[in-house]
Amino acid sequence: MQNKNTTDAQGPQRIIKKYPNRRLYDTDTSTYITLSEVKQLVMSRESFEVVDAKTGENLTRTILLQIILEAEASGSPMFTAPVLESLIRFYGHAMQGFLGSYLEKNIQTLIDTQTRFAEQSKGFTPEMWTQYLALQPPVMQAMLGGSLDQSKSLLTQMQEQMQKQAGQMLGAFGIKNVP
Repeated sequence: MQNKNTTDAQGPQRIIKKYPNRRLYDTDTSTYITLSEVKQLVMSRESFEVVDAKTGENLTRTILLQIILEAEASGSPMFTAPVLESLIRFYGHAMQGFLGSYLEKNIQTLIDTQTRFAEQSKGFTPEMWTQYLALQPPVMQAMLGGSLDQSKSLLTQMQEQMQKQAGQMLGAFGIKNVP
């Protein structure tokens, strides 16, 4: 089992133990906490790890997925059924490993864009907000469109590279590559 680990410059990592009764115990505060409180740790960017109290197994991803599931079940979901179906189809697919890093990079790009916008809009007056909101759909489409075009280009290049490598590999076995 792990004790408090240190992370980069963030200091000690918070450890939350999950007990067989499904309760979560925050070792920093010596109290039981809820999924909602774990969500608050995420929102406040606190570094933490959820471990099984008995085995020490890292359960952080499982708990984060539970938080997402609760958020999707209530209010306005972020993922449509077709998006979720597409994600499911990637499991076991050759591209499974790529998809995670692809999504992570695109989400980080969105976060960076949001951060830059927040910094640039600090001095907005009510009139400026009115003007901005009037232009918002075209501006957002242009902003996100560039990112999506980059992503599409990257995927196309990767697909072409994979086809080339597959052709070379098949050729080494004397199998003709079918276009």
